[in-house]
Amino acid sequence: MSSVGLLSLLFHPLFITSLAVFLSLLFKKFFTAPNKKISLPSPSKLPIIGNLHQIGYLPHRSLKIMAQNHGSLMLLHFGIVPVLVVSSADAACEIMKTHDLIFASRPKSKAFEKLLYNYKDVAAAPYGEYWRQMRSICVFHLLNKKMVESFRKVREEETTLMVEKIRKLSSSSLPMNLSEIVATLSNDVICRVAIGKKYNGGDCGTRFTKLVKELEELLGGFNLGDYLPWLAWVSRVNGLDAQQEKVAKGLDEILDGVVREHIDRLKNGIDAHGSVQGEEQKDFVDVLLSIQKENTTGFSVDPVNIKAIILDVLVGGTDTTSTTVEWTMAELLRHPKVMKELQNELRTVAGDKSYITEDNLAMLHYLKAVIKESLRLHPPLPLLVPRESTKDVNIKGYDIEAKTQIYVNVYAIGTDPTSWEHAEEFLPDRFLNNSIDFTGHHFQFTPFGAGRRGCPGAGFAMAITELTLANLIYKFDWALPGGAGEQNLDMTESTGLTARKKFPLTVVSTPYSF
Repeated sequence: MSSVGLLSLLFHPLFITSLAVFLSLLFKKFFTAPNKKISLPSPSKLPIIGNLHQIGYLPHRSLKIMAQNHGSLMLLHFGIVPVLVVSSADAACEIMKTHDLIFASRPKSKAFEKLLYNYKDVAAAPYGEYWRQMRSICVFHLLNKKMVESFRKVREEETTLMVEKIRKLSSSSLPMNLSEIVATLSNDVICRVAIGKKYNGGDCGTRFTKLVKELEELLGGFNLGDYLPWLAWVSRVNGLDAQQEKVAKGLDEILDGVVREHIDRLKNGIDAHGSVQGEEQKDFVDVLLSIQKENTTGFSVDPVNIKAIILDVLVGGTDTTSTTVEWTMAELLRHPKVMKELQNELRTVAGDKSYITEDNLAMLHYLKAVIKESLRLHPPLPLLVPRESTKDVNIKGYDIEAKTQIYVNVYAIGTDPTSWEHAEEFLPDRFLNNSIDFTGHHFQFTPFGAGRRGCPGAGFAMAITELTLANLIYKFDWALPGGAGEQNLDMTESTGLTARKKFPLTVVSTPYSF
């Protein structure tokens, strides 16, 4: 070949392109470091059980301490299950906003399966078309702003009854169990709203209350078979399976009766309150049966769907609301100056009214700040209901595999000193004159979660919480029994679905003289 021919070949565009590709691949092979996955920070684990032995009596506190040593994104293993623990606002934003869709599903759980109608409810259902349909019913038909406002009369009636009960108890000057009183109020409001009547007395009421309490304990408990499938038989031996089946059957019998009562009344044109249809506020069962009858949503709603949704409302609404009121009252008793400032606001706004009504709530800025601060320090669900990743994803430079369970530690995030000054102190003023709220837009403060899996009932819960606390503080002065100082109030938490006070809040009340 001539030199001219060789040169023409060397400078041919195809040859140059091929040579460039070859040199590029050669360079990449010999001079580029291999692409290794970056491992998540992770404490050492034991064979078989993984990190289960490191989770203490109060998991949210154990996990916070572990995260301080290993980072705000920390990988654990509960048996064979990989678990990502999220403990900072920016990491929570990645999970509940940036990659919300990938983390919008729920892991399987034997307790959820047996107790919540095989995942037919909203809280435990895996992400998919069924969950979207059920959530849309809750958001647009049951828990929208108009619906919440329509139950104002129920909230005000039950709050008035609570105040009168406390007034009678005050006359004896004896200590009272405020935790129990507030729990009864919350239960009565939720029951009237959801199923049209209260379950607070008689054999049926006692049984219902007991079953709901057992349900909450079981949902917040630990099932070894979820993490070590070959040890699932343990739940049969220790009686856990039998207890779950008993509670599920008992609640289903009661809810089945409630649905049948409503169906019979609807057939006769009578609503759940015994009035001609339309003259009284419909409860949630009425609304769901109307959706079933009219097929307004474009998909079928059967009795199992209705019972599952009502069970979500009963569990999600009663305990979390009363827990928030309980912790807020405890913090106010520990901080008399905050209590006094709140009383001044309430008594200035209300004037000489007999009760605080919902008309007054918009003007009670300090009350709202006090409740937010209580939720920051004492979120009812300190570990949000776990999520599960649906596919591989990279978070903050770390590779997270599909089927990883996600625990967002809102307790750790709410007490993170990088987000909050004097993070462990009760300082309601931090919420004045700023826009920080619990609506899921401020990830340093998400007691009700955020994104697709955020709690749709937050607005409803806060309506009860604000009215209850407003009247408790407005109508009475409060003290600990025997003149005990605020430093003597035990603030130990209990375990379970919600983080209640371990010991009931026992107090003495004195009616305020206007």
